[in-house]
Amino acid sequence: MHIDVIGSGPPLVLIHGWALHGGVFAPLVERLSSVHELHVVDLPGHGHSRDSGIRLDLDACARAILARTPPAPWLGWSLGGLFALHAAAVSEQVKGLLLIAATPRFVRGADWPSAVDPGVFVQFGSELQQDYRGTLERFLALDTIGSEHARSELRTLKETLYARGEPAPSVLQDGLRLLERSDLRQHLPALSVPSLWLSGHRDRLVPPAAMREAAALATASTYLDIAGGGHAPFLGHADQVAQAVSAFMAGIR
Repeated sequence: MHIDVIGSGPPLVLIHGWALHGGVFAPLVERLSSVHELHVVDLPGHGHSRDSGIRLDLDACARAILARTPPAPWLGWSLGGLFALHAAAVSEQVKGLLLIAATPRFVRGADWPSAVDPGVFVQFGSELQQDYRGTLERFLALDTIGSEHARSELRTLKETLYARGEPAPSVLQDGLRLLERSDLRQHLPALSVPSLWLSGHRDRLVPPAAMREAAALATASTYLDIAGGGHAPFLGHADQVAQAVSAFMAGIR
C-alpha cells in the first residue's frame, strides 16, 4: 500500500474517500505540512496502490496502515472515515479521530434516518458495469452538489480522479459494498480518544444531522459544521478545515 510521508511535526494519517486517492488532500497538505508529518494513504486499488494485494476490507486495510504509520490521530474523509473508525476500535495506536463528511453508517435505517437511501450505492454499482467513467463523474457531482464552491470543487475532483491512473473497477465495487453495509455505531460509546466530526452544511451524501448524531454517541467529541460546504469541504473551505484540524491536533497528547 502506497503512503506518502510529507512535512514534519506531530504525525497525522489521512485516508481518502471512494474512487479518489491521497492526492485529493492537496489543499490540506499545502496548509498542514509545515507543522505536521502527514501520512497520506492511497487505499488498495486506488492511485499508486492500484496493484496492491491487500483487500479493500476494513480490518485488512486498517491493520496494514497501522503497520506502516506511527502512533497518530487519523483523519478519514467519507469512506475513509470507516477505516479510521475501525482502526481506533482495534488499536491504541490511533490517538484521535477527525471525521470529515463521514459517519459510522452511510445508509438510512429505521433507527438512522439522516442518511442516503440504501439503493443509492446499489445503483452506482450497477451503473459502474455499464458506464465506468460516466458513473464516476456522476458520483463526483454528488460530492460537490450544494456547495457554494461546487463548480470549482467539481473541476478539482475531475482533475484529481485519474491523476494517478484509473481506480480498479472490482475495488470500486468493494468500496460501494462497504458504504452500503457497514455500521460501526457500536464502537462510538467505547472510543477512548477525542474525536472531531466535521460536516459540510450543504452535503447531500452525509447530512450534518447524521454527523451530529454520531458525535453525540462518542465520548470526548466535538462537532463542527462548515457553512456553505458540501461533501468535500476541505476543497472549497480549505482554510477553515485546516484551522479546525490544527486546533484539534493541538489538544492531542
